[in-house]
Amino acid sequence: MVSSQLPAGRVVLICQNTACRKAGAAAVATAFEATLQAAAIPEVTLQRCRCLGQCGNGPMVLVLPEQIWYHRVAVDQVVAIVESHLQHGVPVQAWLYRKFHPASGHRSRNR
Repeated sequence: MVSSQLPAGRVVLICQNTACRKAGAAAVATAFEATLQAAAIPEVTLQRCRCLGQCGNGPMVLVLPEQIWYHRVAVDQVVAIVESHLQHGVPVQAWLYRKFHPASGHRSRNR
């Protein structure tokens, strides 16, 4: 029997479908792997996944169980996401996907 439950702790999903791959998702996933390994954060699992359904806004990164979405993630943003969000529990507001995390008083540019 195969379990459909997610691992304990946080799970970082990085879309590897066509649109996100073309936007650099493979390099973003590699950067997350290296940064997470160096940081040795307990209970964080990285999963390369198929389409997260937000094509055109990738590379998409989804952090579970909080359901925090980052869009257009670049390699040079990975260290800050790991340090701020995964180590200290503070999502990086500037890079949140506004479709799911609308900023108060600001109209989403992704609608």
